[in-house]
Amino acid sequence: MSTQRLPDHFMWGGAVSANQCEGAWNVGGKGISTADVAAAGQHGQGRTYTETVLENTYYPNHGAIDFYHRYKEDIALFAEMGFKCFRTSIHWTRIFPQGDESEPNEEGLAFYDRLFDECLKYGIEPVVTISHYETPLHLVKQYGSWTNRKLIDFYLNLCRVLFERYKTKVKYWMTFNEINVITLNPLIAAGIRVEEYADKEQILYQAAHYQFVASAKAVKLGREINPDFQIGMMMLYPLSYAESCSPEDNLENMHNMDLHYYFSDIQVRGYYSPKAQKFLERKGITLDITDEDVRDLRAGTVDYIGISYYMSLVTSSNPNRKIVVKGNMLEGIANPYLEKSDWEWQIDAVGLRISLNHLYDRYQLPIFVVENGLGAVDEKIEGQMIQDDYRIDYLRKHIAQMKEAVLQDGVDVMGYTVWGCIDLVSASTGEMKKRYGLIYVDRDDRGEGTLNREKKKSFNWYKEVILSNGDSLD
Repeated sequence: MSTQRLPDHFMWGGAVSANQCEGAWNVGGKGISTADVAAAGQHGQGRTYTETVLENTYYPNHGAIDFYHRYKEDIALFAEMGFKCFRTSIHWTRIFPQGDESEPNEEGLAFYDRLFDECLKYGIEPVVTISHYETPLHLVKQYGSWTNRKLIDFYLNLCRVLFERYKTKVKYWMTFNEINVITLNPLIAAGIRVEEYADKEQILYQAAHYQFVASAKAVKLGREINPDFQIGMMMLYPLSYAESCSPEDNLENMHNMDLHYYFSDIQVRGYYSPKAQKFLERKGITLDITDEDVRDLRAGTVDYIGISYYMSLVTSSNPNRKIVVKGNMLEGIANPYLEKSDWEWQIDAVGLRISLNHLYDRYQLPIFVVENGLGAVDEKIEGQMIQDDYRIDYLRKHIAQMKEAVLQDGVDVMGYTVWGCIDLVSASTGEMKKRYGLIYVDRDDRGEGTLNREKKKSFNWYKEVILSNGDSLD
């Protein structure tokens, strides 16, 4: 490692989402979101989404880890670790229970006032994702969610309320969590039930366009309300390698990555590139794009790029090559050089350095690593601290490679937030045993447990990382 150091203003912290940690699904005037009708799945299996909340069905997000009532205790623990920032999200249905009201729910707004005030009390900067894997169920049923252009105005109404209410408390925003997941899991990402439509790709790319416009208009609006706001986009970074040095494999890998750069290109550059236009043309997709949309996209480019990075995959041009690895809503070929997590996600720390270089070379915008972590089965022995050395090893190697990207390659990285700094409900399966946290929460996959919080070994390790500004990784 270089003897140089990360900048003093580097933002260390942790990340969660509202729907995976808050619970209190029907408290304080909150409405029903898509996350509230996601029943529990099983190990490696996706969740079942119901039309409404059913009796005798377990919905893990309903109680989650009860962050709604325990946030003071949890933020005190984050402060003890030395967090500089805390990434969370706004539950849309806490602010607008149906999603299309004209006036917000004051009780929901007051909750986030208290939450942000608690962070600021400890000098922790809130980093807020406006829409993170939950859509008001009413907007899904009444309007078809993001397949409908009307969602732009409903979303902007939410943004206007948030920007004005928290303009002195929140500086860092992201418009949509993992916006490219709309094509991988449209229901979880955007509340779209693709089985209801004949031309699924037409529907999904049209919905993505409406989200691009909503994001751009939100950026413009935010800058008008507070010019000091930093508003970013956020994507799941899907690093993949060509299986061989054959030109065909490398061409296929380029096309695979282009499916995701499609999203960041538009939000960072403010227009559909010639390659994106050709892609839509090949697919036979004709988008509803107005002249105003074109102007908005150009005027509302983002200030930074947030990414989640967990794993990498391998791509082959051989159509008969068997897909043998799935994870993080992606699938590909196993990489013989990599180990796997308990959930078969391939662990590739060097891939984080490669990903950061790819993005910075392409855009020259600051990058914020807002999700990185290891989902694992933690062994809990009564009276003993969880010895999660495997998590420490994962984080140590990834942070070391992030530092190399900054100090050796010149990449501008704003900060790093561990995903699931506290155990929470898995977005894809609803499990609790898939634990990411540096803090253990006593709750199981059936929703049973005391909800007591306990520090894991990784808690003290990460505390030292932050205290040393990344110098102490041992």
